[in-house]
Amino acid sequence: MSGVSRREMLKAGAAVVAGTVARSLSGAEGEQAVGPIIDSHIHIWNLKQFHLPWLDHAEPLLKRDYSVADYREAIRGTAIERAVYVEVEVEADQCVRETEYANQLCSQPNTVISGAVIGGDPADAAFGQYVARFKDTLAIKGVRFPYPEGASTNQGFVRGIRALAAAKMSFDLLLGPGQLADAAKLVDACPDTSFILDHCGGATASLFRRQSDRDVGVERDQWKRGIELLASRHKVVCKISGVADGALPGGATAGDCAPVVNFCLDQFGPDRVLFGTNWPVCLKGTTIKHWLDALNQIVATRAPSDRAKLFCHNARRVYRLAN
Repeated sequence: MSGVSRREMLKAGAAVVAGTVARSLSGAEGEQAVGPIIDSHIHIWNLKQFHLPWLDHAEPLLKRDYSVADYREAIRGTAIERAVYVEVEVEADQCVRETEYANQLCSQPNTVISGAVIGGDPADAAFGQYVARFKDTLAIKGVRFPYPEGASTNQGFVRGIRALAAAKMSFDLLLGPGQLADAAKLVDACPDTSFILDHCGGATASLFRRQSDRDVGVERDQWKRGIELLASRHKVVCKISGVADGALPGGATAGDCAPVVNFCLDQFGPDRVLFGTNWPVCLKGTTIKHWLDALNQIVATRAPSDRAKLFCHNARRVYRLAN
């Protein structure tokens, strides 16, 4: 779930240009393939166990269970071998149960889920105790919570984010272009905490497709400035994901997605970018195979070592996944 908000993302849809993943994984002809892929951002949910309020207004496509078996089917034929579970914004009183559920997913024999980012409100007075409870749970890697307005000046929120460092956890930033500048201030206020920017900071293909739209142009400039600010903070890494999810109906091509992807890759550099699918939310606009194909077309001319970092090595390091 990505960008400005889940509900806004669910209103948009597109399909990325199709192609064969196997061909584009090799980049230009004769280059060495990047090898196995780690998907740094997936969601699994069971609606019989949890209530996801944001799904109350979602299209039928997402108002169903999505299991590990469904994910395995979705990645069939790709080089994805492992994935990171990211919280699904359950009811606040279900967060502990969701964390235990995610830990179980990571503990299953031959599981594809290697780590989990759990939910929780950093501004909650009991947040420090909450994360301390799971700090020695190897599968739990970090926390995500929708970014509140003015978070950098909310002392309770800042205190909670600082507590993550003591728990050896990172914080996933779920926000939109208008919040990036404030997020940079939050990063400065929490120097010991590591941050992961989800979904290219809320930018989608439509942000660059509508070049003549003045309002979109203002948002585009705001996004660029915000990305520059966050990229200058070396404790922040960026997930290259969610870009095709919010494309306009009619399909987002690799060319549509390239401005967002390349800007983030260039700003953050090869050591601070992670590949992610945002499955199953991405299904509203694309599929895993189509997103992989589009992204591989975009990065085909980059060094094989940089592509290997994007698709695998950085996620392993950032989320501290076992080899």
